[in-house]
Amino acid sequence: MVGEKIKEFREKKGMTIIELSNQSGISKSYISSIERGIQENPSIQILDKLSIALGVALNQILECNPNIDEEWIRLVKMAIKEGMTKQDFLEYIQFFQFKKRNTDRV
Repeated sequence: MVGEKIKEFREKKGMTIIELSNQSGISKSYISSIERGIQENPSIQILDKLSIALGVALNQILECNPNIDEEWIRLVKMAIKEGMTKQDFLEYIQFFQFKKRNTDRV
């Protein structure tokens, strides 16, 4: 899904993968693998660089979930900047689910 959106925006801009690569600093082979769905989970940093190079908001690329707004994106970027990893985020979600289950029992 994300790859399809990137390709759609790139083609609307009349850009080649090489041009997008040069403007974003992301290798053309990696961009190609995202567009073809081989790389299904690129990092938010990669998607942010691509969105800037394409001149679109990051949430337009992540349109697959309309509940993601600019505030969520800002919070995720802040967490990444502070050093949070995908694994940290998954562990937090698991902790939150555990806490919620135990709170619901009371």
